[in-house]
Amino acid sequence: MPDALDAAVEEGVAPEGRRPIPGHQAAAILMLLFSEEQAAEILTRLEPDEVRQLSEMMYTVADIGAEDINEVLDMFIDKARNRTTLGYKAGEQIEGMLKRALGDRRAETMLTRIAPKKSGNGLEALKWMDAVEIALLVENEHPQIAAVVLSFLKPEVAANVLQLLPAEAQEDVVFRLATLGPVSAEAIETIEALLMTQGASQRGGAGASSGGTSDAAAIMNIINKRESTRIIKAVTKRDKDVARQIEDEMFVFADLLRLDAKDLGTLVRAIESSLLVPALKGAEDKLRDKMFGCMSSRAAQSIADELADRGPMPMSEVIEAQKAIVQAAKRMADAGDIVIGGGGDEYV
Repeated sequence: MPDALDAAVEEGVAPEGRRPIPGHQAAAILMLLFSEEQAAEILTRLEPDEVRQLSEMMYTVADIGAEDINEVLDMFIDKARNRTTLGYKAGEQIEGMLKRALGDRRAETMLTRIAPKKSGNGLEALKWMDAVEIALLVENEHPQIAAVVLSFLKPEVAANVLQLLPAEAQEDVVFRLATLGPVSAEAIETIEALLMTQGASQRGGAGASSGGTSDAAAIMNIINKRESTRIIKAVTKRDKDVARQIEDEMFVFADLLRLDAKDLGTLVRAIESSLLVPALKGAEDKLRDKMFGCMSSRAAQSIADELADRGPMPMSEVIEAQKAIVQAAKRMADAGDIVIGGGGDEYV
């Protein structure tokens, strides 16, 4: 977010007897004071969610009075005094200086060595497309292209896109996503060309490293249980190790917090204290408290005392204990003794 708008977002001090104007409302008011061209320039620098939120807020503050406007301007001026605009478009300024001093060719050579690498790439336009548009974009492309596209999406969007693809293609795309390594510049150029056919304006980008079993697991955790099970089984036939890695990342020790008290209690009672102590040593306080709450007072106190007595433990011991408990939870879930997360809700 640009400095000017960022300054307005921070809440200031309201006149005596009045509540301060919240930062998001102040930003919307300030946007309405800019010309269309100035406001448009700011919006091009925001993320899609920020544009939506700011636009919605602008409608709600359209009828504010002069007193509120003055307060927002005071907030802006107060914050602006403590800021510098030295970094604004500094890259363009430095590039211009070097070209004037060294000439275009020598300046480009030097900039290649010294300029910070830009993080943006031509796939940014994907963030502005909905799942249906993206699915239509890749449905007739090679599964590897679809996998690369999914790797650049948020898990929620990627899951929706995956479910819109033909069922016979889903397993192949998930496998390719899970085993995706560095993405070549050529692959990105192919996707950018597809985006250009949709009328999206792009910036060129270099190759990137993306995807992996964690991305695949995140998507599997979002789609419904029946579909994720079908896809994992298909991936298992293709490569057991990849399927196992995806499943391992679909449910980790911290996810025990999502179990209801009854299921967590059933699990805790089935675990030996020799595993519980090191596992809880590395657990978040919230999960540790919930697990203690599933034990009898006597058992919880005993574990707590042992935790205090043991002192520091090797991280490897903690991780192995947590993995063992997760595996026990999976076995109990397979046996129908408890229900663990993963996938969207299903109703019968």
